[in-house]
Amino acid sequence: MRSISRRRAATVFLTAAATLGGGLGWLIAPAGTLADDAGKPILIGHYGSLTGAEATFGKSTSNGIKLALKEFNAAGGLNGRPIELREYDTKGDPKEAGTVVTRLVASDKVTAVLGEVASSLSLAGAPICQEHGVPMITPSSTNPRVTKVGDMIFRVCFIDAFQGFACARFAVDRNAKRVATLYDQSSAYSEGLARDFKRAITKLGGEVPSEQRYKAGDNDFTAQLVAIRGTNPDMIFIPGYYTDVGNIAIQARRLGISCPLLGGDGWDSDQLAKIGGEAIEGAFYSNHYAAQDETPKVQDFIRKYKAEFGDIPDGLAALGYDAAKLLFDAMKRAKSLEGKDLAAAIAATRDFDAVTGNVTIGPDRNAVKSAVIVQMKNGERTMVARVEPDQAKE
Repeated sequence: MRSISRRRAATVFLTAAATLGGGLGWLIAPAGTLADDAGKPILIGHYGSLTGAEATFGKSTSNGIKLALKEFNAAGGLNGRPIELREYDTKGDPKEAGTVVTRLVASDKVTAVLGEVASSLSLAGAPICQEHGVPMITPSSTNPRVTKVGDMIFRVCFIDAFQGFACARFAVDRNAKRVATLYDQSSAYSEGLARDFKRAITKLGGEVPSEQRYKAGDNDFTAQLVAIRGTNPDMIFIPGYYTDVGNIAIQARRLGISCPLLGGDGWDSDQLAKIGGEAIEGAFYSNHYAAQDETPKVQDFIRKYKAEFGDIPDGLAALGYDAAKLLFDAMKRAKSLEGKDLAAAIAATRDFDAVTGNVTIGPDRNAVKSAVIVQMKNGERTMVARVEPDQAKE
C-alpha cells in the first residue's frame, strides 16, 4: 500500500436508532469504558485505508461492515444492546495502522477489531490486538503471517497458499504451463502470493520461466516486461494491486505481449478497468465472490448493498460484511464478551453461511473456503470458474 494524504481520522458511531430511518446514521460520541448494563452499546472498531491510492479497498470494506451492523442492530442487537462502530483511517501506512489500533484497544476499549485489507497493515495492527487480548478479524488480508501473530487473530478470507493454488490450477487447466511472474517486492501480500503461485504451479507440472520484481508506485515496467517477453510465456501472473496492474497491462500490450494476464484479489476494484482500459480486457484474477453468482445469499446481499450505497459491491465489501456478520454470530455464542471467551467463540465457527461462501475457521484461525476466478469482459467482471479447497488436497 502507498502512503495516503495526511488527514485526521474521523471518529464515528453507527447506532441502532438511526437504522430505522433508511440511512446509516452516524453519531459522534466520546470514548469510554464499556459497561455490562442492559441496553448499553457494545463498541467495536474498524481500521482501514479510507483515503489515498487504495481507498476503494477501505471504503468498500467499511460499507460492508456498516450494512451488516445496520441489519444486526435493526434486529435488536445483542440481547437488546446495540453495536456501535468506531472507525479510523490508516492512510495506507503501517505506522498509522499501529497508532489507530492502539487507540482502538487502549483508549476506546473496543470489544473486537475488524481490519485491515492489506496484509502489511494487518501485520502492524495484529500484535497490538494480541497484546491487549482483543480479538481481531481481518476481512481480506491473505498473507499467512497475519494469523500466526497469535490466538486472538482471525480472518474470513482464504490465505495466499490457497489463492496461489487456485490461480495455478486455473492456469494449468487452460493449458498455460509456462507462467512468468511480476510482483511488488515491497508488498508482503504480493511477494507471498507470487511465491505460493510458483510452488503450486510447479507441483502441477508447470514452470515459472521468468520472475520479475517492481516496487509499488513505479511507473516504468519496460525492463521487466522485456525480460518476460524473451521467455515467451503462456501467461503472466501479476499479484499486485489494481493501482499498478492497469499500467503494467498497458505497457505489456504496447511491447507486443499478447498472452493472457492473471492476478490475485488485489485487482478487485472498479478502478482496474478505468486505469487499464482495453489492455486489461480478457484478463483473469482470483477473488472471494462474484456478483454473477446466482445463489440467493449473494443476490440478496447485492440488492441490499445497492439500495444502501448505489453501487454493486465488490469482493472487499462482501468480505467486510461477512467479517462483521461472523463477529456478531460469535458474540451471540460467546460465554461473555471478554477477549478470550469471544475469541473461543470465533474459533468455534463452523459452516457459517457467508456471502463469500461457507466459512469454517480452521485450527490456524484461517477460513477454509472456495475461490472464484473472474474475467474482465467489456470492462465488467464475469465469473468463469470456482476452485474448492478440496482440490488443493488432490
